Amino acid sequence: MPPSDLAATLLLVLAPLVAGWLWWRPAPYGRHSAPGWGPSLNGRLAWVLMESPSVLLFGAAIATGPLPPTSLWCAGLWLLHYGHRTFIFPFRLRTPRPMPVLIVLSGAAFNTVNAWANASALTAAPPADLWLAVGSLGFLAAMALNVDSDTRLLRLRDRGPGYHLPQGGGFQWVSSPNYLGELLEWASYALATRSLPALAFFVFTAANLAPRARDHHRWYKRTFRDLPAGRKAFLPGLW
Repeated sequence: MPPSDLAATLLLVLAPLVAGWLWWRPAPYGRHSAPGWGPSLNGRLAWVLMESPSVLLFGAAIATGPLPPTSLWCAGLWLLHYGHRTFIFPFRLRTPRPMPVLIVLSGAAFNTVNAWANASALTAAPPADLWLAVGSLGFLAAMALNVDSDTRLLRLRDRGPGYHLPQGGGFQWVSSPNYLGELLEWASYALATRSLPALAFFVFTAANLAPRARDHHRWYKRTFRDLPAGRKAFLPGLW
């Protein structure tokens, strides 16, 4: 088994453990910040440091040798997401909350392993077929949902201090369409590449984001009496 597949297998084993932990105790950042997690970093710097391996390490790995055109295309999708997540999204935050160093280090460690495994997997070219086309279109549509949802959340600050109920776009159906968009991005990427590391990344993303989407939804229900009755936590019409 290639080393990248071994790393992916490790992530698949860890995913249910991570989901179980987060189901019991929310990750302490953003609106779920909590004391007792040690020193913290500036929120903007924390995001950059945590996500940068997914750009820098991934980019360095794919630059070590020539890749087939379909692999380069998939690498471009990856870097499109993480270029935005690392170098654009943090600087759109107006007053980011501090993030515990422990969260930053654990996120950076995951991104290091995940970026290396997925970059290594692209040495085997994905077939130029219908699945690549469908996965690519799905990725771009899901990223649009993710970015639009983040933008709607950021614009809530224009309505004054305190928290406000987000409306429109994906918020018509779920409380965390930004997370849903991200999950669909990596489902689409796994479909496009059909590699074990990409599948493991999708599973790990679900393990991380589903509990947090549930926590967000519960918070909205406690905070806003006018939360639409049909709005679900994470999956439209289901949950």
